[in-house]
Amino acid sequence: MPLDALLADIAACRACGPYLPHVPRPVVRVRAETRILIAGQAPGRVVHETGLPFNDRSGDRLRQWMGVDRETFYGRPEIGVAAMAFCFPGTNPKGGDFPPPPRCAALWRAQLLARLPNVELTLLVGAYAQDWALPGRTGRTMTDTIAAWRDFGPNVIPLPHPSWRNTAWLKRNPWFEAEVAPYLRQRIAAILGS
Repeated sequence: MPLDALLADIAACRACGPYLPHVPRPVVRVRAETRILIAGQAPGRVVHETGLPFNDRSGDRLRQWMGVDRETFYGRPEIGVAAMAFCFPGTNPKGGDFPPPPRCAALWRAQLLARLPNVELTLLVGAYAQDWALPGRTGRTMTDTIAAWRDFGPNVIPLPHPSWRNTAWLKRNPWFEAEVAPYLRQRIAAILGS
């Protein structure tokens, strides 16, 4: 099945409909030219409403880490976004969003990755993406996994979620913005030829 047909099937997917507090709206943004794949956990409320991945403050921080502006992030076909779940899982009354339902990755992820042969860098944003993509290789905690980022490169870089909720994590772990973010910017610039 060609990529366009698979993306149409994903857009029409309603497999999680009975379990979501809203109508499913799969959000995935990849093209055959995708060379940098951003694998987060699941769209948030703003992304669900707009249909545009990382169209929020988290996206602003992610773009800062990557060293790209909004126009580059959305305009360059080399940058793609395919989270572990494509639909907003809903808001947890205890705070934050619910985790991504594993059903989505089981249904679609292998098929999608098989149709993206040009990916040379995958950003694993958050523990859910890291656990899925690096089975048996992650650290005891997400911090341990990110601290071992050199063990996964140059084709994979584990990142914390860029949510404002992780501002305290960034303050406790200044090595991330001192070491990982500059390396990430260099890799992105080299791939984009900028």
